[in-house]
Amino acid sequence: MSVAVEFRNITKEFGPVRVLHGVGFALQPGRVYGLLGENGAGKSTLMKILAGYESPTTGEVVVDGAVRAPGGGSRAAEAQGIVLIHQEFNLADDLTIAQNIFLGHEIKRGPFLDDKAMREKTREALAKVGLPLDPDTRVRKLIVAEKQLVEIARALARNARLLIMDEPTATLTPGETERLFALMAGLKAAGVTIIYISHKLDEVERTTDEVVVMRDGLLVAREPTASVTRRQMANLMVGRELADLFPPKLPAPQDGAPAIQVRGLTVPGWAEGVDFEVRRGEILGFAGLVGAGRTELFEGLLGLRPRSAGTVELAGKQVQLKSPRDAARHGLTYLSEDRKGKGLHVHFSLRPNLTLMALERYAKPWLDPAAEQAALRDAVQEFGIRTGSLEVRASSLSGGNQQKLALAKVLHPGPSVVVLDEPTRGVDVGAKREIYHLVQRLAEQGLAVVVISSELMELIGLCHRVAVMRAGRLLTTLQEPNLTEEELITHATGTR
Repeated sequence: MSVAVEFRNITKEFGPVRVLHGVGFALQPGRVYGLLGENGAGKSTLMKILAGYESPTTGEVVVDGAVRAPGGGSRAAEAQGIVLIHQEFNLADDLTIAQNIFLGHEIKRGPFLDDKAMREKTREALAKVGLPLDPDTRVRKLIVAEKQLVEIARALARNARLLIMDEPTATLTPGETERLFALMAGLKAAGVTIIYISHKLDEVERTTDEVVVMRDGLLVAREPTASVTRRQMANLMVGRELADLFPPKLPAPQDGAPAIQVRGLTVPGWAEGVDFEVRRGEILGFAGLVGAGRTELFEGLLGLRPRSAGTVELAGKQVQLKSPRDAARHGLTYLSEDRKGKGLHVHFSLRPNLTLMALERYAKPWLDPAAEQAALRDAVQEFGIRTGSLEVRASSLSGGNQQKLALAKVLHPGPSVVVLDEPTRGVDVGAKREIYHLVQRLAEQGLAVVVISSELMELIGLCHRVAVMRAGRLLTTLQEPNLTEEELITHATGTR
């Protein structure tokens, strides 16, 4: 099962922009490597080269002592046992789970597809990741966490000798995460090499043997995990001493009418009779396990899902929100947890992505591209979006920079209430700090902010109050001094 890999002087250029600068290091069989770096550091590009999705501009990839021939693509890499689990899902929504897992690697019996064998092997792969679903389930019916587990199951079904995991726990529950860690330990014992890309430094500390740190397309450090602290990892990633992650909390507003007040909101199958309110200048968090109904509650609020009951007041006036456009018109905006599928038009350039929700500002009546471009320049500077050119497509940005662009997009119309669903998913520690300070600035400016997050420390460090949902119901709302990990977990899991 073992495989040895070496990068020799790898460079990569996209047009005039060089994103990798002579990267070289070796990976030994049967070890777990934590690959760290800020968004835009070159991690994902290097891994796409290893997995065959990109070719280096110069340099060589050596697998088991042999230089890989150029142009083989991902199929050639998979033949060598190298499999990449993408951070952004690479699944066909209209196919079944079994069809996705064996797409391009179908099992045949004579000239015909052996559907029975593929279903059985799919069940085995799903069992390994703890996902008891029918192999004939269409992927479009799965929630985000289930899609992540299908991606992992697909990699396991390919008999990987080197497995690249890019933010694999971003959407998983604590129980699913523990199951994944146990699976990684078993793969390591079998001689599989694992490259673990994560911005959750506690996971890197716990699961890896060595950390490899990249910055600005360069290899800057390689150390045994046991020899570096989380703080040292963060400092190596950003190239400077990283100050406190969370800004000091502002006092919670005690008076004034709520900016948004929701009563009895019911989204069939997902949420029932939910009440909450948020004042201007307040940050309200929503906690809960995957499937608790948090995202679906707010999709129902904005008209993205049907709701059967409930009233919504914005600035003291009852409103009927039938679509996100209605919501935006009343000053309520929403950042989706799925930035690729619902947050951005990744095949568009940066400018239309930024201004799409505020086109009336730039069309009087003809579109003013110069004004849009000026707004884009301001947003790139304000949100710290790293891009070599303003003319590139959103798909060319790293995951973290796509997230910053999505944030800039939903804030561009100037809302009074903003809902941020998993705002730091797949974002490095430096960018997380920037986003946390941005959220604090929004509250300082008088916006009412809702943060939905699976990271408990994020909610504790950022929010004035945290509402906890379980099985579609809002169980309680916690605030200091009861705003602790233990309290949140016991309510979310029903062990209170």
